[in-house]
Amino acid sequence: MNSGSMGKNYAPGEIIVRQGETGDCMYAIQKGKVEVLRRGKGGEVRVAVLEEGEVFGEMAIFEREVRSATVRALGEARLLTIDKKTFLRRAQEDPTLAFNLMQMMCRRIRKLNSALVELQLGAGPRVRDPTAAAEPEPQLERRDRTDRRLTKERRTGEYRRKGPRRGGAAIQATAT
Repeated sequence: MNSGSMGKNYAPGEIIVRQGETGDCMYAIQKGKVEVLRRGKGGEVRVAVLEEGEVFGEMAIFEREVRSATVRALGEARLLTIDKKTFLRRAQEDPTLAFNLMQMMCRRIRKLNSALVELQLGAGPRVRDPTAAAEPEPQLERRDRTDRRLTKERRTGEYRRKGPRRGGAAIQATAT
């Protein structure tokens, strides 16, 4: 791994982050490609290939959790490391940075949801087993009305609840 003034160069096959390790920064790919690998019961599975202009490791900026995947360089790759403090400062200077990151995260969630549906549908049609226990009927559950908002009065500065009055508990059907 060679360091330059901006970013770091990674050799082909070099591990950038490892699943299970703690992380405190994200990475932007300046040049090259990386592969995202997830370790499971049957070994490693390639989750994605990311290219120039994409980012990874962004969850470490928002959560204090271990890395959810291993990322390895596919060929020569140059990456910029962005820590939480730098990201927050830059996002404050240019809010579109945070907005663009959120858009990218939404695209990834959408893609993962589609892949999940395909996997579930790929398992074949679901035929209900007649010997299996019947599904429980939805039951009525009483809940408190918490849909009243707390607002601040302009004249007095006092906080008041606005919204429907509490006339009783609402009834909502839920499946258990």
